[in-house]
Parts: sequence; C-alpha cells; structure tokens
Amino acid sequence: MRKLVLATALLSSATLITACQSKEADAVEDNAEAQADAIDEQADMATNEVTEDALENKADKVEEMGEEKANAMDDNGEIAPSETGVGDTQN
Repeated sequence: MRKLVLATALLSSATLITACQSKEADAVEDNAEAQADAIDEQADMATNEVTEDALENKADKVEEMGEEKANAMDDNGEIAPSETGVGDTQN
C-alpha cells in the first residue's frame, strides 16, 4: 500500500516537472523510471527483506540518477529533490 501511495505521488509530481522539460530530457527520465520500476518488481519478488530493501534502494538511486541527468540536459528552472540534497539517496 505504501508503494502505491508513493508511486502515485511520484507520478503526479513527475507529470508537473516534465511539463517544463524537453522531449529528450523526458525520454531520459522516463527510461530511468522504467528501469526503476523493473528493479522494484524484482524487489517485490525477493525472498528476504534484506534483498528487497537493497533492490528498493537501487531503484531509488536509478530514478534519481535519471532525474539528475534529465535536469542536466534541460534545466528550465525546476528544482528537483535531487538538486536540493534532500532525496532519499542523497546523503
């Protein structure tokens, strides 16, 4: 349930952010999100919690890296969590 709520929130915010990006940057971000979704599916099938947590963390990093790459390509003033240093994988 937590993942569904989080996914819905991310999708809503991603829709708002992508409205300001070029098609190329959107494609980069969409590709990263698809990769992260695939990793999350692997996490859902994990047989233990340690593996599931590791895969979920990997998915978060893949998505953030894609977001940062897209922002570097086409930064039209939006400030993504990864740029503020407050993302889940930002330390």
